Amino acid sequence: MVEVEINKDSGFCFGVVNAISKAEEELSNSDSTLYCLGDIVHNSHELERLQKKGLVTINHDELKAQKNTKVLLRAHGEPPSTYQIAKQNGIEIIDASCPVVLRLQKKIKEAYELSDDTQIVIFGKKGHAEVVGLEGQTNNTAIIVENENDIERIDPNRKVKLFSQTTMSLEKFNNIVKLIEARQNAPFEYNDTICRQVANRMPNLRDFAEKHDLVFFASGEKSSNGKVLFEECQKVNPNTLQIHGKEDIDAENLKKMIIEKSIKTIGICGATSTPKWLMQEIEEKINSIIIANKL
Repeated sequence: MVEVEINKDSGFCFGVVNAISKAEEELSNSDSTLYCLGDIVHNSHELERLQKKGLVTINHDELKAQKNTKVLLRAHGEPPSTYQIAKQNGIEIIDASCPVVLRLQKKIKEAYELSDDTQIVIFGKKGHAEVVGLEGQTNNTAIIVENENDIERIDPNRKVKLFSQTTMSLEKFNNIVKLIEARQNAPFEYNDTICRQVANRMPNLRDFAEKHDLVFFASGEKSSNGKVLFEECQKVNPNTLQIHGKEDIDAENLKKMIIEKSIKTIGICGATSTPKWLMQEIEEKINSIIIANKL
């Protein structure tokens, strides 16, 4: 019989747990509509579950039209402009920003305000919600570096202070540091601001993926963290498949794969935005296919 295991360390990080707990508490204790600025978590299945409880997702343009309502800010954090709009429109803010992100915002704001022609550089995904909030601390003057090609935008003859989006790869961050150092003529200071809840999962996930014949990695399309962790799994185990949920598992395809590749163990893991209940659903479906086909 093929064995199936869920990675015990996969699932929501503290920041996401905190945001969802605040949303559920507010939805249970209040009759008024609770709005959330942006997707509370980058997972469509969890979004659907919370929407059924009454959570309404809005964007930044829709926020400007809100008056005297309640709006939850998700774990990713927000730029100062969001708080200004809320104050002007009488909006009650329920702030679920991750403490790790808030500390990073404070560091970047202090660096910007103390700046003496120093370039504030943020290693992160352009347009990502967290990066928008970080960039906002610099009045949107920070240089966003997503890959090594973007380094050309940094003036090597001016001081540089480098920070990182909390969910980026530590390996890629260290590579960016080396590349900037190699071309920098002026002082260069870097801050490793990557969340260890994400970074520490990588070695664990590598070990988990390596010990299984086949791995299903569950993650939403919008999850930056999911993309990073999936790539790490696939590096050590090419038989790692990214799925959104149980609906992506085809019984006949799985049966064929198990037989043709002589698969004995299947692992299930996910991003910091992947709920445990979703991984359990995937486990149940895989086990039902195994049992039905006597694999």
